[in-house]
Amino acid sequence: MNLLSSRIGRKLLGTVTHVVTSEPLVALTFDDGPHPEYTPRLLDILERHSARATFFVVGEAAERQPKLIERMARSGHTIGNHTWDHPSMPLLSGAQRRAQVRRCGRAIPPQGIKLFRPPHGHQNLASRLDVLLLGYQVIAWNISASDWLDYDRDQLLERVLPKVAPGCIVLFHDALYKFIEERYRDRRPTLQAVDALLTRLKDQYRFVTVPELLKRGRPRLRPWYKEADKDWVGKLKG
Repeated sequence: MNLLSSRIGRKLLGTVTHVVTSEPLVALTFDDGPHPEYTPRLLDILERHSARATFFVVGEAAERQPKLIERMARSGHTIGNHTWDHPSMPLLSGAQRRAQVRRCGRAIPPQGIKLFRPPHGHQNLASRLDVLLLGYQVIAWNISASDWLDYDRDQLLERVLPKVAPGCIVLFHDALYKFIEERYRDRRPTLQAVDALLTRLKDQYRFVTVPELLKRGRPRLRPWYKEADKDWVGKLKG
């Protein structure tokens, strides 16, 4: 039996996609920030709804916006690691991957904790092992708004709202660090969708951070390996 197929291997190398729980809890997560315009507006929305979230921040952006990082932490949100400048991890050497994670980690203490989300969701066995060796737990998602495209508010809600269930982890973006088209950078539809989602579900669910969700149920671990499309990555701007 090899490590990947063993119970120990699944526990060590598995990636959290959601949590099995009967409690009405949902974790909203936001990648690629902080952004000087959109992140403060998102924090206002979350505060208005008494919701807590998890922000997987890019270290380079966090270093430029320390007051936003402080506000996230002060408001009870969790701050996780999304690398220094958002590369596709499988396309890097091991040394480069570890440097990306360490440098981002230095940009977010003491607020940051050892949760990691790979940029673009790209991960192979080697990159997963590097993150494991650095002591991070990898958090993916089981609902994606796909808000790195130019969907409007209603389209984003259609992608998320029908799928919400206890224990789910939802992926949004409060910024786009890299993008295909300039128009995709507009985060207003995402902000509108998050506000509408919280309004519609306020009597059904409580919105919590990923660490709290993990404590309140059984994390569902699955092999999460997604190699990079080099042509697509090569088209990204930022």
